[in-house]
Amino acid sequence: MFGIPGKAAVTITPRASAQILRLMQKDGHQGLRIGVKKGGCAGMEYTMEYVTEVDPHDEVVEQDGARVMIAPMAQMFLFGTEIDYEVALLESGFKFRNPNVVDACGCGESIKFDDTLSAPTA
Repeated sequence: MFGIPGKAAVTITPRASAQILRLMQKDGHQGLRIGVKKGGCAGMEYTMEYVTEVDPHDEVVEQDGARVMIAPMAQMFLFGTEIDYEVALLESGFKFRNPNVVDACGCGESIKFDDTLSAPTA
């Protein structure tokens, strides 16, 4: 929808791809849907959910067997994002390196986008 022909809307690192593939195989999911919603101290938060059925309006990115769907209202906010999976001593999880983010809260759970992008209603 907001993509550039021949270029994926998001990129997935090999670590993230391996983790997404493990999650898909665990319960037979079709992939993970990522999005954004209003919330948190910086104004917006990322969302992730298992997908059992692909929505025809989702942007689908596949890499090394892993499948990520981008919710329609989030596509403009996530374009150009790199999805990684990091493992540290105290926590592990998906990390988003998003060029559209201009600020984030101290804990890293919420983000603020460039004001030229309009906020989703959900």
